[in-house]
Amino acid sequence: MDAFTDQNSKSSAKRLVTSWLHPRVYMLLTGLALWFVVWVWSFIGPGETDYLLFIVSGFIAIVMTLQLVLSRVRQMPESVTGDTVLDSDKPHSFREWARGYFDIEHGRLRSADATILILLPIASAAIGMMAFGIEFQIVEHLASNK
Repeated sequence: MDAFTDQNSKSSAKRLVTSWLHPRVYMLLTGLALWFVVWVWSFIGPGETDYLLFIVSGFIAIVMTLQLVLSRVRQMPESVTGDTVLDSDKPHSFREWARGYFDIEHGRLRSADATILILLPIASAAIGMMAFGIEFQIVEHLASNK
């Protein structure tokens, strides 16, 4: 048991600990938001639909702008521990960042797990909107052929 604990502590030694997201995570968030907007516009039709789609697209544009602003703003780390390397001004690769830890209010998560938790809501919304958009287009096409 000691050998396993010693080996495990060596493999996790000097891992990156950060409270900022990697730029690729922001790129994925932006891409998923754009994917959502593309499929929202699959519901275009007569009447007030276009106006409402424009409003929804505006809200999503505001959220994407806020994501861009947040990707540019960072706070400096407050504490340093002996077994971790805190973020610095040098850019880290995505692989190095994902193998490290992400500081949250209640402790630390693995950065890869934090990325999944952050991307899951927008990814499910984008995929769900795509499914609804495809279904809407199929039904509309079948109704126009009758």
